[in-house]
Amino acid sequence: MGRMLLRLHEMVRRRGTRYGLNTALALMLFLAIVVGVEALAIRHNVRVDLTEGRRHSLSDQSIKLLRSLENEVHAVAFYRTDEPGKAAAQDLLAQYAHFSPKFRFELVDPDRHPALARRYGITTYGTIVLESGGKEEKFQGAEEEKITNALVKLLRKEKRVLYFLTGHGEAGLESTARQGLSQVKQALTEVQYEVKPLLLLREREVPKDAAVLVIAGPQSDSLPTELQLIEAYVKRGGKLLVFLDPFTAPGLTDLLKKYGIVMGKDIIVDRLSRAFGGDYLLPVVTQYEPHPITQDFTLASFFPFARTVDAAKELPAGVTVQVLGRTSSGSWAETDKAALDRGEAGYDEGKDRQGPVPVGAVATVEVTTDDRRPTTEAPKTEKTLNPEPSTLNQKKGRIVAYGTSAVIHNNYLNLAGNRDLFLNSVSWLAEEEQLIAIRPRQAKFRPLVLTAHQARVAFWGILVLPPLAMISTWVVVFLRRRRSA
Repeated sequence: MGRMLLRLHEMVRRRGTRYGLNTALALMLFLAIVVGVEALAIRHNVRVDLTEGRRHSLSDQSIKLLRSLENEVHAVAFYRTDEPGKAAAQDLLAQYAHFSPKFRFELVDPDRHPALARRYGITTYGTIVLESGGKEEKFQGAEEEKITNALVKLLRKEKRVLYFLTGHGEAGLESTARQGLSQVKQALTEVQYEVKPLLLLREREVPKDAAVLVIAGPQSDSLPTELQLIEAYVKRGGKLLVFLDPFTAPGLTDLLKKYGIVMGKDIIVDRLSRAFGGDYLLPVVTQYEPHPITQDFTLASFFPFARTVDAAKELPAGVTVQVLGRTSSGSWAETDKAALDRGEAGYDEGKDRQGPVPVGAVATVEVTTDDRRPTTEAPKTEKTLNPEPSTLNQKKGRIVAYGTSAVIHNNYLNLAGNRDLFLNSVSWLAEEEQLIAIRPRQAKFRPLVLTAHQARVAFWGILVLPPLAMISTWVVVFLRRRRSA
């Protein structure tokens, strides 16, 4: 026994044996680490999306919607077993299920399960059906935008109608021109809003089914009777989205002032726009105030040909007003319209307003309505003249105002964050806060917005200093070699 131990000791002392044992231990340790990492990865599945705009991850809107689910949602995707898009559909639906236990899905081969396909009326491969609470939505193709829009439609309990005021030279909802609103209508339709024009001159009131009344860049002012109807709509708890261009619609400007929103008699000039080839009259907004509309909003937005929109210093009773966003410090509000028309605008201290300047504001209007419905005429008593608090319904009118209509025109709507800001405004006004977020991403132009200081640092740090350092190094090396020679 002692001899065997001595031989074993001698073998361990040999260099080759020692290296072999070290290699074996290192290999076993490496395998243990790999197995441990794999086990952690299975238990804690983490995806990292490094693409621009995180295009392969669910958008904030989809995640927010999934986390707000109250009822079970069942998705059935009909794909052949060997269909190329099946794996992508399964991966996308799995992402939805990951964020909500109430979202379940299954993939079905319609050729192997013809009875189930017949039950859902499936005639085409790649069809996806979402069902919840006895309602059903069917669409073609596994795309996040389609799935999320179907979810919105499933969860919405009533039809939501947006009315666009017409009759004052506003851009057309069907117009595909650069200054048209066809893309606005498409964007609203995709998130399941019904869009209708409204000629208020023919109506006695804003329709009761109006979720939001939109006034988009009137070129002439509303008549006094129209202004009265709009004011009555707000007073009964209506929701108003206004885009007023500079130096237009004084009647509407005065109406907004009643609710603490001041539309400036100016136009915003912004030097920052020149940093990426824009025009001086294309202000960039990257500073957002805390509000549900701009919560977690990280995209730049562009406000072409905009006027300032600010909160009044003294607000009416029951009204709260807040600014939404501001331009850069390199901007100012130009008040000399004649100089602008001549292309000679310049900042005049004491006359113009130095940036950052506000471009949008929101107002909340407390409205008290009497919900009592007497069935017979009764004599007025002290109790009826002073109703109990329980008989009164507290409602809130909401207003969002921006200083330009160009921000939602076809040629600017899909620029950077303009579309998301517009849809967020609509969702807040329609009291659908769960829809306020960054929407599903598409490959589009998203410029990198730099401040004036950042632009100077980038210019010197990238274009000037590196070549200068290389030339200086070459000169030093050349002179040293010449001296040593």
